[in-house]
Amino acid sequence: MVYKKKGVYEGFIKRVVDFSLSSIAIILLSIPIIIVSFMVRKKLGSPILFKQERPGLDGKAFFMYKFRTMTDEKDEKGELLPDDVRLTKFGAFLRSTSLDELPELFNIIKGDMSIVGPRPLLMKYLPLYNDHQKRRHEVKPGLTGLAQVSGRNAISWQEKFDLDVHYVDNVTLLKDFNIVLSTIKKVVVREGINSDASATVVPFKGNEEGKKSNE
Repeated sequence: MVYKKKGVYEGFIKRVVDFSLSSIAIILLSIPIIIVSFMVRKKLGSPILFKQERPGLDGKAFFMYKFRTMTDEKDEKGELLPDDVRLTKFGAFLRSTSLDELPELFNIIKGDMSIVGPRPLLMKYLPLYNDHQKRRHEVKPGLTGLAQVSGRNAISWQEKFDLDVHYVDNVTLLKDFNIVLSTIKKVVVREGINSDASATVVPFKGNEEGKKSNE
């Protein structure tokens, strides 16, 4: 795979901005973070945080942290119930306001993530990507991204991947700034949180339909 040459912003300034802004955000949002932590513990129990391996830069795994939004309810066979059953009203509120994403600020501090970039998906999706889709891992995953401000879970997987790759090829300070502003607007109006077909998100099952050429 041939990687594009990084400019000064992408190669250096972006990390400085990420570290600085996420540090400030953690300080300013410390009270909401504490309150949400308390409410999650009270309504959903322990653990407070949801921890899961996700692919980062170059597809390398890291642990991403979010506030827990679902219960651990299981059926008679000991298997977890479907997401739409385990997702509580409180959990749905956290997702619709993006409050569940706040712990990812610490992932940004660590350098696993960036403020803006393709969202980190599931490790099990890695073998399913075509060469075009794999390019989303040429940059660090983000707390928000171009796909999120263009529809989030309300658009198709193909559209998301195309937007991710478009971002990879067009990383600039101005674009990041505009994406952050658009994210704030969408969080306020709670737009595009879920897909029409699922309480959470429809799983990616590969490229059986609408395959994109790897030109």
